[in-house]
Amino acid sequence: QLQLVESGGGLVQAGGSLRLSCAASGDTFSNYAMGWFRRPPGKEREFIGAVSFNGLMTYYPDSMKGRFIISRDNAKTTVSLQVNSLKPEDTAVYYCAIRASDSYYVPQRGHEYDYWGQGTQVTVSS
Repeated sequence: QLQLVESGGGLVQAGGSLRLSCAASGDTFSNYAMGWFRRPPGKEREFIGAVSFNGLMTYYPDSMKGRFIISRDNAKTTVSLQVNSLKPEDTAVYYCAIRASDSYYVPQRGHEYDYWGQGTQVTVSS
């Protein structure tokens, strides 16, 4: 069973940057796509982006293109989310997730992921 643990959240001023990490346990990490999501207070979960199993392809919805960068290091079993030019509306709990099947498929919907981290809080002050 895969376990995911996010870290790197905190309080940041608007305009700043933050790098979130997601550490995975389990030797099959490098076989599967990883995704990042967030849930702003009082709102629905949002898809931020995803990275293929080998890190060669990333996917972002139009709303997330430009300020969010996802990367992974399979040797270290980690996936990262770099967020630049932070805005107060980026305040949310950020989650990583992994799809533990279909190595070549990169899902963009939450229900297609099998394991989730506990989330890390990011608060952006204006």
